[in-house]
Amino acid sequence: MTVGVSETGSGLAAGAHGVPVDGQRLAAALLSGFGLFVMILTFQPFAGVPDAIEPGGSTGNIVNQIGYVSLAIVYLVAMLKLCERGVLAQMATSSWLVVLMVAAFSAGRALEPDAALRALLLTGFAMVPVLGVLVLPRHERDFASAVANAALAVLVLVYVALLLAPQLAIHGSEGVEGGHAGDWRGHLTHKNFAAPVFSILIMFGIYCWRMGLRLRGFAIIALGAIFVLNSGSKTTMGFLPIAIALVLFGRALGRPRLILLGHGALVLLIAALTVGTVFSPALLQLASALTSDPTFTGRDEIWRFASAHIGEKPWLGHGYFSFWQTPLVTALEENFEARWDIRGIGSAHNSYLDAMLMFGLPGAMLVIFCLMILPLRNYLRAQRDPARQKLADLFVMIVIFMTYVGMLESFFLNRADPLWLLFALAVLGLELASRLRTKAV
Repeated sequence: MTVGVSETGSGLAAGAHGVPVDGQRLAAALLSGFGLFVMILTFQPFAGVPDAIEPGGSTGNIVNQIGYVSLAIVYLVAMLKLCERGVLAQMATSSWLVVLMVAAFSAGRALEPDAALRALLLTGFAMVPVLGVLVLPRHERDFASAVANAALAVLVLVYVALLLAPQLAIHGSEGVEGGHAGDWRGHLTHKNFAAPVFSILIMFGIYCWRMGLRLRGFAIIALGAIFVLNSGSKTTMGFLPIAIALVLFGRALGRPRLILLGHGALVLLIAALTVGTVFSPALLQLASALTSDPTFTGRDEIWRFASAHIGEKPWLGHGYFSFWQTPLVTALEENFEARWDIRGIGSAHNSYLDAMLMFGLPGAMLVIFCLMILPLRNYLRAQRDPARQKLADLFVMIVIFMTYVGMLESFFLNRADPLWLLFALAVLGLELASRLRTKAV
């Protein structure tokens, strides 16, 4: 596909051995699209809004475990049969190995190492089809078509549910979702997860449009935008146009470094106006002047609590998925003055704070460097080749957008979470694009 390896190369990766037959090319493209479809849709779509997490309750999911183990096996076999060995060998020196090593070390010293190891294994298995989506297509047009078909398939399913069974796709007025009544959540459990996912679908649509798939691209953009507007997620609606405008404006000027400079400035600003308000009264005052809710729906209480506990184990952290929903939190007495019962919170609602809680400050810095900084360098490398610019723009657009979303939601190494998998797709895609040669047609 896009990041093809050689003159005979395929997809983001390369072709099998020599120029493949049409049947192999079609199979590779179909598998790429199907993998992306599953990543977005999940194995349990329209499952409804879960009840509030009981203190100490399990977050394991046997359906995801079986589903992604099976999917990983299928895509591993497919990649071994359809991809150039050199493409797969590139992953032997990938920065992803560093991230997984940090997580593995952290899991080994977790409060409940067995549970942490299961979570890590699911995360690892879910990464196999992510790689498959990237390397299986023979050419970039195949990848673009796979992306278009997967995105449209998800959108059609969601809109059918919105029309025929709205209770499955729209927040109701009862129970834990009452505060979001009328907001669209699609096939996912909450609008705050759905809105970023459908924002990324809009980016897919822009990419497809730029690749010449005008009708499908327009349909994806339009349907995705309507969904995001009806999700009620104000922060997503703010971050989405910023990420798109940064990349497209920089591309129009032919100055990709301006994209990264603008992005860096915005990261500092958003960080200051979100988690920064917990530490600085001046920043809180500024956020109050610029936003209608400087607490971001009570997230400030969660951030304050998380920050305090980072200091307990600043060097090695509490372990991979070994803080929230463990006795460290669930054994605490309920604070009736707080907006949220911290014992039922499953994350810090901030990817960077959760990384520090899990891995400690050194480990978190290493993970953030591999996931947030290196992709920007890889973008500069990849975009030098005109054949890779549209693809590189797509991936960096996702990385930039998710960098902002990470200020308000947690998704780093989060098992089979669609937000994590789509982000991982972009990060890994930029790494492959920076290393491999492409074949566009």
